[in-house]
Amino acid sequence: MVNFGIPFFVCVFLPVVVVWLIARTKQHETNRKAEIMLKAIEAGVPVDMKQFESHKKASRSIKQELLEKLNGACVTGLMGVAFLTLGIIRQYHPDFGGAGMMFSRWLLPAGAILLAVGVSLFVSYFAGKKLLAREIEAEEKTLDQSREQ
Repeated sequence: MVNFGIPFFVCVFLPVVVVWLIARTKQHETNRKAEIMLKAIEAGVPVDMKQFESHKKASRSIKQELLEKLNGACVTGLMGVAFLTLGIIRQYHPDFGGAGMMFSRWLLPAGAILLAVGVSLFVSYFAGKKLLAREIEAEEKTLDQSREQ
């Protein structure tokens, strides 16, 4: 008889609990803000609505987004090359790595997929850099002007 306890716990129960905890935290935060607002209104204190707006992450510049694509392209591309190299060596020298290379049959497909993702991110980076050159320059000018003031 196969034990379904651990897979059920990991695949069903754990995600449900995580989603429930996140929703409960957001609801608690909203209730707390509403309570503070109601007390301020009852006391006759002017309420600044900007304090209660949710703080979003600072928007990243176009340059930062392109650099993140380049970083991802380098990491996935190099991992793909490494997996392909290991897979090819393992293919021609079956004794390479000994019995410790458990997933050696997956090295070539994984390497090909990672290399394809890396190449596509490189293409996306260079295309974005070329297409968004004017926007990047304008963004840099506005940043320089804001720093000078």
